[in-house]
Amino acid sequence: IRNASAKSAVRTSIKKVKAAVAANDKAAAVEAQNAAFRLIDKSVSDGIQHKNTAARQKAEVSRLVNSVK
Repeated sequence: IRNASAKSAVRTSIKKVKAAVAANDKAAAVEAQNAAFRLIDKSVSDGIQHKNTAARQKAEVSRLVNSVK
């Protein structure tokens, strides 16, 4: 249950980044990106996610945030 909750928190944080990007709000997107990175890194250190999964998620989030002008 703890692992499912942690994975859900990661997915929710990524959705917040996507929402900020869709709203074209660079400041909110960067803030959400930092929060997402913390959760992603914590899930790897806790053994919940594989490091390659985390790298892929972080790359996607970075790409989205960098696309906002």
